[in-house]
Amino acid sequence: MMPPPAANPPYKLPPPLFSARCKACWFMASLLVLVVASFWSLDLQWAQFFSLEAAQSMGRFLGEFFPADTSPAFLNKVAVAAWETLAMSALGTLLAAVAGLALALPASRLHEAHTAWGRAPTRLLLNALRSIPELVWAALLLISAGLGPLAGTLALALHTTGVLGRLFAEAMENAPPGPGDSLRTQGVGNGRVFLYATLPQVLPQLMSYTLYRWENNIRAAAVLGVVGAGGLGALLAFHMGLFHMGKTATILGAMLLLVALVDAASLGARRWMTR
Repeated sequence: MMPPPAANPPYKLPPPLFSARCKACWFMASLLVLVVASFWSLDLQWAQFFSLEAAQSMGRFLGEFFPADTSPAFLNKVAVAAWETLAMSALGTLLAAVAGLALALPASRLHEAHTAWGRAPTRLLLNALRSIPELVWAALLLISAGLGPLAGTLALALHTTGVLGRLFAEAMENAPPGPGDSLRTQGVGNGRVFLYATLPQVLPQLMSYTLYRWENNIRAAAVLGVVGAGGLGALLAFHMGLFHMGKTATILGAMLLLVALVDAASLGARRWMTR
């Protein structure tokens, strides 16, 4: 006599939580081991951080920020510095978008028959540009460009070129090949194929990447002033170094407001382009 069928056939059972053949499981296990090893190797003073004495010291420090300096003369100085920070981030992002698009073309394989001889060296250049942080670029450029917003703008442009160039290249390689292949079969050259087939498909994605990096560059531009690149960061480093906490509070508020406005404008623009 045949046994009754199982209530839950094997193929309907939930997968095991961990399987020796599951690559994702091994990756998560390795990541967990790395996190545990990081906590174990670092001398983190959690008890001191959460102590009552630390909380009282932090409370006294935060209390020194109030009241903020709202005098018209200082607010005017902060507004000029905020505009300088905004201009640095916008110009640096624009230069990076142009340079990133120019480098993304040799860094991508646009179709299967494309030799892409410059793909490896161009990607190596993009990796080098983005591996150096903006602060390091600014410190290096201060030697040649001097103090002021020029060094900060160029530092943002160089680092962001490495980021956008790689993102643009990936977007071009992942674009649907159908429209471009149709044009190539008609004898259309690679330049016109890119302009009329590849670019229209990836342009919204490229604009979204550019706007997102502009948001990040607003924050970076505010920090670059600490090393003498101008903008709100220069004011912050000066007044915080002199313990002018009321003025520091005003500068921090201007930074928060500027970042919030740019984030909102960028988010609205990305939603409008992706409709």
